[in-house]
Amino acid sequence: MSLTWHQSFRSFEIYLRLEKSLSENSIEAYLNDVSKLERFFVESGKDISPSSVSYHDLKEFIGWYGAESSNTRTQSRVLSGIRAFFKYLLIEGETDENPASLLESPKIGFKLPQILSVAEIDRIVEVIDLSKPEGHRNKAIIETLYGCGLRVSELVNLHLTDIHDGEGFVIVTGKGNKQRLVPISGKALKEIDIYKVDRNHLTIIHDENILFLNRRGRRLTRAMIFTIIKDLAAKAGIRKKISPHTFRHSFATHMVEAGADLRAVQEMLGHESILTTEIYTHIDRSFLRDTLIMFHPRS
Repeated sequence: MSLTWHQSFRSFEIYLRLEKSLSENSIEAYLNDVSKLERFFVESGKDISPSSVSYHDLKEFIGWYGAESSNTRTQSRVLSGIRAFFKYLLIEGETDENPASLLESPKIGFKLPQILSVAEIDRIVEVIDLSKPEGHRNKAIIETLYGCGLRVSELVNLHLTDIHDGEGFVIVTGKGNKQRLVPISGKALKEIDIYKVDRNHLTIIHDENILFLNRRGRRLTRAMIFTIIKDLAAKAGIRKKISPHTFRHSFATHMVEAGADLRAVQEMLGHESILTTEIYTHIDRSFLRDTLIMFHPRS
């Protein structure tokens, strides 16, 4: 008897969590992608189990979802989740073939990430009100995000014991629970030490080892980091649409522009592939042109 959608969702979730070691956010994204396919069948009045889905059914889904979402990046991500789902069903023997294997993703234009200049980051730091209880914490957050190029999930899960002042490194737990050593600047370490003084006055609940806490002594959420950055950017008069990830992009861009080895930047960012890191070589064309003029023998 073939699995129902509910049963296949549950087993797929366990597979993603235990065998693939994905983060909760990634697992939720995959499940949301597949839920859209189930919704298509429900709204179309088709009683089709996951193991009975055909390539033709998926082509119809693409047409239906394309009418609902014109964003090609969103469409591409959803198709990626659906491919992973049917690949899992094939591995488990729930289907004889992968109907998603021949699906083509919509063409996506090359889009460079938004970045901040060093001056803009300085402006954001300058508008932080250090007289408020959360002031030094927020300054330490900005310096750590930018100084280490962290993902927001990596920031909120930083532990006190991950900070190694003497060696100038921080242990970062990234995607798939993979750990890496990232250099941390003296400036960021100084702000963390100042923040720790305020942190010691909190009544900490559950998360004694978590570095960044809210005023109630609990770990900060991703949403709270977004709010902090949005408010600071507005106060600094920065009209760019930025997020915590903007500081990661800015960190990588500034490192590459300063001449840092691409492999070293890849290691610090925790990228699986050097191709992901190479996007930062496209950001400042004037920098690349200057580099060519300076080093190419024919220039």
